[in-house]
Amino acid sequence: MTGHGSKLGHKQEAAIVALLTHRSIEEAARAVPVSAKTLLRWMKEPGFDTAYREARRLAYGQSIARLQQAASAASSTLLKIMIDPNSPPSCRLRAADSVLSHAAKAIEIEDIDARVAALEQAAPQGRAGR
Repeated sequence: MTGHGSKLGHKQEAAIVALLTHRSIEEAARAVPVSAKTLLRWMKEPGFDTAYREARRLAYGQSIARLQQAASAASSTLLKIMIDPNSPPSCRLRAADSVLSHAAKAIEIEDIDARVAALEQAAPQGRAGR
């Protein structure tokens, strides 16, 4: 998390882990153990705040990666519900709407990617002519 050369002490590093794994500041403080008041004070310190935000970003990135790994299974589930004649019509309709919505969004993203790539390719040409 904070690595070699960090200015945070062991308790502050443990506090960051606790903040990421407990439901409240009070629970995190008890896990370290420090008072909630101390933990709140640490959270106002720039070094602690920076390390905590970085740890949160890393944890969030891991969560997103797990969701991306599950996307194939989610797609299969949507498609199964959509075509299953035994599924309630409202579920089939919702699944179909979701498939269409996600497909449209994917096309929009591909179009934006293509436009950005074209702009990036044209940008150096425009600067070279100046």
